[in-house]
Amino acid sequence: MDHPVGHPNFGEVEICSCRAEEISELNQNRLYALSNLKELRELTFENFNPRGRVGLRPVQAESLELAHTHAKQFAGNMNGWLVLQGIYGSGKTHLAAAISNFVVDLGIQSIFLTVPDLLDTLRFTYDNPNESFENKFDEIRNTPLLILDDFGTQNATEWAQEKLFQIINFRYINKLPLVITTNLDMKDIEGRIRSRLEDPELVTKVNIQAPDYRNPMDDRGDNRLSTLHLHGDQTFANFQSRKNKGLPKEHLTNLQEAIDQATKYAESPNGWIVFTGTYGSGKTHLAAAIANYQLDLGFSPSFIVVPDLLDHLRATFNPKSSVSYDRLFDDIKKTKLLILDDLGTQSATPWAKEKLYQLFNHRYAAKLATVITTSDYIKEIDPRIESRMQDNRLCKIVPITAPGFTGK
Repeated sequence: MDHPVGHPNFGEVEICSCRAEEISELNQNRLYALSNLKELRELTFENFNPRGRVGLRPVQAESLELAHTHAKQFAGNMNGWLVLQGIYGSGKTHLAAAISNFVVDLGIQSIFLTVPDLLDTLRFTYDNPNESFENKFDEIRNTPLLILDDFGTQNATEWAQEKLFQIINFRYINKLPLVITTNLDMKDIEGRIRSRLEDPELVTKVNIQAPDYRNPMDDRGDNRLSTLHLHGDQTFANFQSRKNKGLPKEHLTNLQEAIDQATKYAESPNGWIVFTGTYGSGKTHLAAAIANYQLDLGFSPSFIVVPDLLDHLRATFNPKSSVSYDRLFDDIKKTKLLILDDLGTQSATPWAKEKLYQLFNHRYAAKLATVITTSDYIKEIDPRIESRMQDNRLCKIVPITAPGFTGK
């Protein structure tokens, strides 16, 4: 530029205006390469549906819209931390990538990494003569915006936990912006990291309750064992009261009483309710209707068939299992509303009896809402469980005397 001698920019080299666009594009490509966004370049706010697929329950669509709003606000100011929670396919990664793409378009460096890839990147530096571990580690810790996708899927070795803590703690101390996506509950995250993620002055947490968009019929909520999506059509509205099926009056009266008790419980789940009766008498339908009623209110009940529960617990002992026994059992024990269908049809091994007793005993002591269906007489159930069912301060037993419904 033609500046006089003594001007601050005298003698400084500047890019010719004819190359400005080319240089800008090169810088953008460099930022995208550094950000690891090559495969995610198309994930933007513009092509994200903030209300999700048609047919989502209101609470699911609202949680998705809330996450979209918070993500856009974060991208605009990069202030604090944003934690997006939800099951696989709920939209967490799309929103996190949209934040990163938005920021990079502004010319700000961002690093987007799945947590397993982050750890692999650090491990590979030990054998890389062209890049030191210290330089790569500092680059990740200090990047203007760091996005950690799929937090919790990493191999939880001591080394991995320590490196993650060091990165997160560094950004916590220095108040550097961070986005984390995870399908974990906070209680399942390592304690030192969890304490920082729960700082309300720094962290905004959004729980996306939408189902997997790849499998929208899977409406299971937070618990991976719940099969409520298979009972989505079983509601109070379509329960057969069988008034025109030739049943004796006493059976009709009893069936109506069961409906009334189930409806009352669904409105305010408190304590335990046990439905007994023969196969096909309507026990499962009423239990599912309670769960679906609560789901429509925005809660995530777990509907689990007892033999399936035990099979899943056994499967965790497989070395290739992606989830630990302790975590799975803890999730079931502590879920706010648990529906256990077909108690008594499980294999009555000593191990099965002990696991069921531990489950029932925990929920009894904690007074957690529980719905149970069984075709067994109460007296035929494990005496330790039966004694808790007989406690009328916590549990109401609703016998259904009507015979099995054949649909005729």
